[in-house]
Amino acid sequence: MQAKRVSGGKMLSCKTRKMKNRAAIALRLGANSLCRAKGYFGEFFRRMRAKLGTAQAITATEHKIGRILYHVLLTKESYTETVFHRCDEHARRRAEMRLRKQAALLGFQIIPKTAG
Repeated sequence: MQAKRVSGGKMLSCKTRKMKNRAAIALRLGANSLCRAKGYFGEFFRRMRAKLGTAQAITATEHKIGRILYHVLLTKESYTETVFHRCDEHARRRAEMRLRKQAALLGFQIIPKTAG
């Protein structure tokens, strides 16, 4: 969450808010440590950092980890990353289709690279 101070339509300050909740602080520390991590959360953090900036990326990653943790505690299921792999594969296919459509509009044809 961002604490924004606006006066007369001009933004005076824009900072992430202070937290006293121990669970939130622990999640933020975990999210902050993902900048070089290999895996879904590391990739998510880097994607958000490129899009939003570091402070908001930490908050977004903290929120995602918190929601997953809540779901695991609520349903008492074990944590698996297979859902994320499916989502990543779906996103890759969507990106490929988008590139194919853009290439077709420009008069090009994309030929997949063969393995080897």
